[in-house]
Amino acid sequence: MIDKVVIAAAGRGTRMKHLSEDKPKHLIKVCGHPFLYYLLNNFLKAGYKEIVLVVGYKKKKMKEFLDGFEGKDKVTLVSQFDHLDKNNYGTACVVKALKEKMENESFVMVYGDNLYSVNDLKRFRKTGGEFNYVAGLHHEHPEKYGVLKKKDKLLKKIIEKPKKDLGKLVNVGLYSFTPEIFKKVDKIKKSERGEYEITDAINLLAEENKVKIKKINDFWLDFGNPSDVEKVSSFLKNKKLKIQKR
Repeated sequence: MIDKVVIAAAGRGTRMKHLSEDKPKHLIKVCGHPFLYYLLNNFLKAGYKEIVLVVGYKKKKMKEFLDGFEGKDKVTLVSQFDHLDKNNYGTACVVKALKEKMENESFVMVYGDNLYSVNDLKRFRKTGGEFNYVAGLHHEHPEKYGVLKKKDKLLKKIIEKPKKDLGKLVNVGLYSFTPEIFKKVDKIKKSERGEYEITDAINLLAEENKVKIKKINDFWLDFGNPSDVEKVSSFLKNKKLKIQKR
């Protein structure tokens, strides 16, 4: 059973345009609360004992939010830029920044602009063991995401925005890692877009048959564009996800 979760929330979220000029996108309000409020609450409802929130952009705003959050005693704030310089950017940098603090621990990791059900988060608590896990979901437009190429229950590779049909099972940014992930993030190089990608480290683990795929049952909400504010708001009000084409 995994009790610790890491939330990557260091970026601004430039696709949110003016909405993230004065705060991280994770703090954009939906139905009266910052988006991050719903993600944190779902993790706590799922039974996680400790949340490590990795921040960077406008970290003072994050601290102010956390000071008023009811479950703040279970959340530890870590500034990515206290451990890495600002030239180190990308989803893998969250793990790099936590190496000294957590290099012998297993943990669940998500991006702070994604939302999942309490039930799916509970299921990921039960992963652990010798394997790492990547969450997958069937999507009608897999070409816009990272597609999970698999053999039986093992991940063979995550292929970003494939040009050809490789199936409809996409990566939804919910992971369970063993301590081996810390060694792999030290081996990857910057991607074509100049970032250190956690998916590249996962692919190194997959080459050694150390990653399994676990499908989520309920929903995945991505909060990356201004149109997502209305989409998430509608979902929270109606408990029904309306898929919008991009």
